[in-house]
Amino acid sequence: MLSGQLYRADDPELLEARLRARRLTAAYNATGPEEGERRRALLKELFGQTGEQIYIEPTFRCDYGGNIRVGERFYANFDCVILDVAPVTIGDDVLFAPRVGIYAAAHPIDAAVRNEGLEFGKPVTIGDSVWVGANVVINPGVTIGSDVVIGSGSVVTRDIPDHVVAVGNPCRVLRPVTQADRDFWLARRAEYFGG
Repeated sequence: MLSGQLYRADDPELLEARLRARRLTAAYNATGPEEGERRRALLKELFGQTGEQIYIEPTFRCDYGGNIRVGERFYANFDCVILDVAPVTIGDDVLFAPRVGIYAAAHPIDAAVRNEGLEFGKPVTIGDSVWVGANVVINPGVTIGSDVVIGSGSVVTRDIPDHVVAVGNPCRVLRPVTQADRDFWLARRAEYFGG
């Protein structure tokens, strides 16, 4: 499965791994907002790797969990779904708005092969300092660079380079992130802090 080859999801080992993920996500989704330490512990048990600072708003769903690696200061808002039948790697300082879906899982185009229960996956990689807007779909095999903003409702079907704003269905680069953007937001920050 992790190599990108065809596999059957009803394989006993995979069924057990998914059951483990279901148990851990059910426990996670049942926690209250005051249970931050328990939530962090459950995510560290579920995921293949995490940074020390990770926060996901319930509800959260994934296939296996163990194929997900996230860096420091990862935040996902409500209703995040990650189908991790292939490695899903997320860098540092990545923020997800509500209802972001990462789908490393894929199915054959040919109906006869698909009807036999065969499927496959392709890795998904997201760089550092990425903001992903609400209701974004990230498809199998996609790499999103660092310092990127993905606009709400986008469907990411191909790689997105570093330092850009990308939007749409299919998602396309709208424009680069510029020094004027940085200057504008640094000025807003200075106003906020009274400087």
